Amino acid sequence: MDLNDTLRHLYFEKERLTKAIALLEDLRGGPADGTKKLNRRGRKSMDPEERRSVSRRMKRYWERRRAAEARARD
Repeated sequence: MDLNDTLRHLYFEKERLTKAIALLEDLRGGPADGTKKLNRRGRKSMDPEERRSVSRRMKRYWERRRAAEARARD
């Protein structure tokens, strides 16, 4: 066996092992070293009713704020 054939065979085996490890990690639910993935914080999603509620509340807030600013200017 010449050097090129040996390298080709080893690269093939490396790729096969990398895919097998990735598959097992996915089945296990995380990396093989036992570290956990960090949960990223983000905005929670709102259902349509909650979004309408926030919209009504913010509209009242801005109406009152504009009215207070108008009174302050007079």
